Amino acid sequence: MRWQVGRYALWLVGVPMLCLLLFLLADRWWALPNPERVRSVLILAQDRTPLRAFADSDGVWRYPVTLDEVSPLYVQALLAYEDRWFYQHPGINPLALLRAGWQWLRGGRVISGGSTLTMQVARILEPHQRNMGGKLWQMFRALQLEWHYSKAEILTFYLNLAPFGGPIEGVQTASFAWLHKPALALSHAEAALLAVLPQAPSRLRPDRHPELAQRYRDKVLQRMATQGIWTQAVVDDALTEPVMRSRFQQPLVAPLFAERMKAHAVERKVARLQTTLDTNAQWVVENVVRTRVESLPDKASIGVLVVENKTGYVRAYAGSANFHSVERFGHVDMVQAVRSPGSTLKPFLYGMALDDGLVHSASLLSDVPVKLTDYAPQNFVRHFSGAVSVAQALQQSLNIPAVDMLQRLTPTGFVARLRNGGVVITFPEQAEPNLSVILGGAGTTLEDLVRGFSAFARAGMSVKPRFLADEPLVERRLLSAGAAWIIQAILRDIPAPEGSVNSAGIAWKTGTSYGFRDAWAVGVSDAYTVGVWTGRPDGTPLPGSIGAAAAGPILFDVFRALPKQAVANMRHRPAEVTSTDICWPLGESAATTAPEHCHVRQQAWILEGRVPPTLPHLQHYSWSAGLQTYWVNPQTGLRVTAACTAPQRETCQVAQWPLELQPWLANTVLEQIRLPVFDASCPSGSEYQGGAQLAMRHLDDSTRLFLPKARAGQPATGVTVDLRAEGGVGQHVWLVNGALAGVDATQHGLRYTFTRAGDYDLTVFDTAGSVDKVVIRVISPP
Repeated sequence: MRWQVGRYALWLVGVPMLCLLLFLLADRWWALPNPERVRSVLILAQDRTPLRAFADSDGVWRYPVTLDEVSPLYVQALLAYEDRWFYQHPGINPLALLRAGWQWLRGGRVISGGSTLTMQVARILEPHQRNMGGKLWQMFRALQLEWHYSKAEILTFYLNLAPFGGPIEGVQTASFAWLHKPALALSHAEAALLAVLPQAPSRLRPDRHPELAQRYRDKVLQRMATQGIWTQAVVDDALTEPVMRSRFQQPLVAPLFAERMKAHAVERKVARLQTTLDTNAQWVVENVVRTRVESLPDKASIGVLVVENKTGYVRAYAGSANFHSVERFGHVDMVQAVRSPGSTLKPFLYGMALDDGLVHSASLLSDVPVKLTDYAPQNFVRHFSGAVSVAQALQQSLNIPAVDMLQRLTPTGFVARLRNGGVVITFPEQAEPNLSVILGGAGTTLEDLVRGFSAFARAGMSVKPRFLADEPLVERRLLSAGAAWIIQAILRDIPAPEGSVNSAGIAWKTGTSYGFRDAWAVGVSDAYTVGVWTGRPDGTPLPGSIGAAAAGPILFDVFRALPKQAVANMRHRPAEVTSTDICWPLGESAATTAPEHCHVRQQAWILEGRVPPTLPHLQHYSWSAGLQTYWVNPQTGLRVTAACTAPQRETCQVAQWPLELQPWLANTVLEQIRLPVFDASCPSGSEYQGGAQLAMRHLDDSTRLFLPKARAGQPATGVTVDLRAEGGVGQHVWLVNGALAGVDATQHGLRYTFTRAGDYDLTVFDTAGSVDKVVIRVISPP
């Protein structure tokens, strides 16, 4: 008896142990297919809204989800309809298999399969033939799944792998494809529909057979009421909801951004990638782009990038105006494209000059014609303003003062500081930085420009745009906090484009590249930095398309539509920035400048209490502003020197403006700086003959010069005249249309040739500040 009990005990223990051993050996020999294999890739917004999906090599679309991203209603309907005992069985439900076998024997056909959800996952992972051998293999794979994974993991595999018709796999894909909503937002009726679709995905596709799909859905709903999982009232209400015929559409939000992010997903070997993109911000940006592109020329596109200042997160990204448009080059990502930045680099230039102590916001600059060896920069508007402040030069985007300032910082140093601050400037192969870089003679991207402009809202620290929340925060010092604040304060005072209002205090700058190939507008608010590019991606010019008119309105539309944020005010002035009055032409503090030397009073923002004087002229030191000392006879008030016989001399000083600016000065200012003529006691000689007023000879406003006719086969010639003036003191300096024509050191005249027809402004001034001006006309031959 004991022997028999022992034998039975041996069987009860040994047989299961042997089976377990055999299972472990089989599990090791026939390893499970990887249920977490990465196939298609899904790019998500910050709130997990799908932006764009990329099918796998077989054309299958799958939007991976986790269990908590699916509505509990769907899980209830799925388990009630497919596998009520899912959480109790070990992967195989013997009772369900016996029931299915009995139904097959009685009916002669398969009525129910008896498969558990685990077995269905096994069949999805490794399809098999529908015979006894295939069923046994499926059961073995189901046991393996239960051995290696938890119930939650197996259920998640089903949620992601179940077929829903055509190339659609997974409940999230099906929910967006057939219901146009995430699986977390399903109603009772929708949950029941998606629970039944995998039973016959091809026959029940809502886009082809909505009536049949609704009948099967209703069966699921009735079962939910019968089992008491949902109340009859809930089910009755769900039954009234029709199954609508819907067409499968892939999400296509920020398509070029998503395409860029796909590379990150592949690199990380993940099936889905959650980005920093804000769905609402992206929607408003795309809406603005769709609206504005209609007013642009054919084949023109738009690029927009929105970065959150505090975090550096990219909140909106429009790489092109219309992704589907071949004519507008919709496949070209203009956020990453290297283009000429036009004048958009000027704020950084003046910010660096502030940091170097070269200028303050009201420093006197010269906007006059200049020629630097073989380079003669011109203003965009083709005229000159004369005396301007740093703020005016930046707000009006004047080219001449910017080129002059770049000479002082040096192009190489400027580009190096930009790169160190995160703004990468590129040049053609073997080309070196030169003065044209400040006018757009180089390349950069919209992304880098936005990065640079973010420094104006972040105390001088630029932030690298972050596409993923787990990317590190990368900051670079571009400007000091004080210089950044002064520049953004200047940029805030630029008038908004026509039809827009700058109620948010946006600091913004535009740019237009040579030949109208690129139009830019970059702006900074408390919360965001926004960059806009317009033009043709193929580089074809768009005559008349300038930054202020083409990109500016888009910039303000975007700012107006972006979600509002409560953030720190970038207009909070740093302690190192103070305000003071300064005087032109010397550029120094009004408090330390004698009233008679303060010809023009300006209010300036200064850094660290520094008030740098007006910069000297780089090429002609004698043309620079400064105090000029002279002596007068106190009895006559006329000028004298040591050679004069006046019994007494009195020392006087006058604040002189840079000579190159004098043709643009008002007559009242010219009177202030004009030196007295020499006293009669001074010896005769040109240096002391000051009694004659400076005046041009032979030329006046009625002068007309005629160009000679060109002879056949000969190049055209011009008309040559002698520019001569009488009177004045010292050398005579001649300007033609504001550009230096030459210096007549002996007052014997200067020969000049006019080669083109038109009106010419002629100006002559002497070392005492006397000026004479006329306008002559050169006429083409009849």
